[in-house]
Amino acid sequence: MNVKDLTLTALIAALYATLVVVLAPISYGPIQLRAADCLIPLSSLFGLPAVVGVSIGALVANTYYFLSPIDIVLGTLANLIAAYLIFRMRGRLLFACIIGSCVIGGMVGGYLWLFFPPPDIFGLTLPVWFAMILSITISSLIAIAILGYGLVKALRASGLNSLSRKDN
Repeated sequence: MNVKDLTLTALIAALYATLVVVLAPISYGPIQLRAADCLIPLSSLFGLPAVVGVSIGALVANTYYFLSPIDIVLGTLANLIAAYLIFRMRGRLLFACIIGSCVIGGMVGGYLWLFFPPPDIFGLTLPVWFAMILSITISSLIAIAILGYGLVKALRASGLNSLSRKDN
């Protein structure tokens, strides 16, 4: 990793953590819209520095709003896996963003039900764990597959295509 990659990693981590904390009322809980997750698809443009950046950003944000060591570890791991999958599947970006959203929804929703009551999803009575997974997956789809996908498409349309570098 060179200085440019390290700087990019730090910038993305700081931006991710800042967005989560500043938008805290909607960034945490059983029904959340982590707008910062729109940065996860940047891994398709910037490669491993973005993968590491959104993972460190999640670690910092989840530590700031301490819920449990489970959230710190698994929330960070969810971002790492989602970003890495989007990086690897960048040729099919929208599909990759959907897969990344499902990873986060399954992992984070898979443990958040231990800490929060089930969210009300369209008035349906669902098992607690399933309601939480569904809620987090829907919010991740909004943040990653809609906002993040749009962000990457806009950056590409502006001429940015950073993965042409030899080290990614």
